[in-house]
Amino acid sequence: MNITVISVGKIKEKYLKEGIKEYSKRLSKYCKLKLIEVNDEKAPENLSEAEMKQVKDKEGQRILNKLNENSYIISLCIDGKNLSSEDFAEKIEGLALTGNSNITFIIGGSLGLSDEVIKKSHFKLSFSKMTFPHQLMKLILLEQVYRAFRINRNEPYHK
Repeated sequence: MNITVISVGKIKEKYLKEGIKEYSKRLSKYCKLKLIEVNDEKAPENLSEAEMKQVKDKEGQRILNKLNENSYIISLCIDGKNLSSEDFAEKIEGLALTGNSNITFIIGGSLGLSDEVIKKSHFKLSFSKMTFPHQLMKLILLEQVYRAFRINRNEPYHK
């Protein structure tokens, strides 16, 4: 299975880089993992709705340029579907069984994802109704993907 994570912005925090590196290493046993970062758009604090849309559209175009058309696209969205870890594992296994061996997860920037990216998505996933920093979300996502592979292989993993 091929897992790609496309995220907006560079990760600068050492502790996040180390966590991502650790889960990338663990996942290498289960899948081919590719991490792609696209540049975020510089934006001041107080943006109008039109300016926010413009920022999301520019970041969205960078994401769309990196997409593999043969991939099953899962966008992380606050209004997406909440799944338990077991349901998430079942979703990944179900995709593999139906011939979707390329899965791309998309993590937007601080303003979220453009409408165009969301329309391209096959599935919208939410980890919580809470808002998380998008840099931290990459680590959380990798941990959950790792957990899903462990669950699907009936390998022990703490609950």
